[in-house]
Amino acid sequence: MIPRIDLRGTALPEGGDLRDLLLRAEFDVEAALETVRPICEDVRHRGSAAVIEWGEKFDGVRPGALRVPAAAITAALEELEPAVRAALEESIRRARLVHREQRRTTHTTQVVPGGTVTEKWVPVERVGLYVPGGRSVYPSSVVMNVVPAQEAGVEGVAVASPPQKGLSDNGWGVGLPHPTILAACALLGVDEVYAAGGAQAVAMFAYGTEDCLPVNLVTGPGNIYVAAAKRLLKGRVGIDAEAGPTEIAILADAGADPVHVAADLISQAEHDPMAAAVLVTDSEELAAATEAELASQVAAAKHVTDRIEPALTGRQSAIVLVADIEDGLKVVDAYAAEHLEIQTADAAAVAGRVRNAGAVFVGPYAPVSLGDYCAGSNHVLPTGGCACHSSGLSVQSFLRGIHIIDYSRDALAEVAHHVVTLAEAEDLPAHGAAIKARFGWKVPQQ
Repeated sequence: MIPRIDLRGTALPEGGDLRDLLLRAEFDVEAALETVRPICEDVRHRGSAAVIEWGEKFDGVRPGALRVPAAAITAALEELEPAVRAALEESIRRARLVHREQRRTTHTTQVVPGGTVTEKWVPVERVGLYVPGGRSVYPSSVVMNVVPAQEAGVEGVAVASPPQKGLSDNGWGVGLPHPTILAACALLGVDEVYAAGGAQAVAMFAYGTEDCLPVNLVTGPGNIYVAAAKRLLKGRVGIDAEAGPTEIAILADAGADPVHVAADLISQAEHDPMAAAVLVTDSEELAAATEAELASQVAAAKHVTDRIEPALTGRQSAIVLVADIEDGLKVVDAYAAEHLEIQTADAAAVAGRVRNAGAVFVGPYAPVSLGDYCAGSNHVLPTGGCACHSSGLSVQSFLRGIHIIDYSRDALAEVAHHVVTLAEAEDLPAHGAAIKARFGWKVPQQ
């Protein structure tokens, strides 16, 4: 069911050659740009009408209004199953605990007497948070996007999620986002919600419409067209990342439980046929046992033919055999997975040596599913190998650092000759003249 790659018996390649040994699903954002460009331009020129019409074309339902009525959000929470409400409330509570600790504080450095540089952290004024609603419904993504924005102090928080067809009217009209998503918004105190998905939602946030003011930053995962719209509109609006298909890598030795390993691989494979599931192990026995478990557990799973089987059998998934855990660490660092589980002896020590991963899950009782919902960590993470240079969503994602430079005359005089020298070395004499003007055009010599 799942391909094998055997790296034992030979020296591992270096750098990019090692990274390229583990393939990823084809995800051509560049090609998708030509699809989303006319959509975004249409939204730019025609506003809300274009957003609604493109939503009707792609989602199969026409919302009565772009902005979801506040009463519909309230009603969704009132009708939410109590067990789901309790689970969401606990997810929110834990996420707030973790993200509150990420807040930055203003710090002032005295460079010289009379000369200071202060770094203060300012939240962006307004954010647009995208919550997918295609194959699955993701109220957890509402939590993961909204909580860090709120903890950062963002004043304007807007959520967009695709309108759903086949839902009962309930008196609030058709074409609303899924009620569980609306309920999650209500729990978080977000009342600005839009029935918009795909590239048209990103364009709505970037350009603004008569219903939705433009935002400074767009965050949240989505399909290839959402990623393409983010790439196209980056610069017009800030983005968190271009999220690709989800992925899990598991580094495990002979002591790992194949039941756990197989279950965790399947848990990511059920997201999408392009999802990646990778096991890296130095144990032939664990590899064989995991293959047997996959066959058994997949047979009993939901979403088998449309998601799990294509994901596990695709080029992006594999069981990778390595000579030892040391080589395994090199492989997972080169791969830079969105989610990395460590199921080895002394798992905490091994996890401490990992350099590249969106999030690391330590030991047999910290599966990725925990992080998806209730660990307190954030599940909006870098994909496609971007974990080697990028981080997951956090409070920091919504903050900007601003330097405040405050120098007295004496403090400037002390360093003036250096500034002038460097300005002249760069052939920018006016830069030096701006210093000289403050001292009667005669720079103090130190």
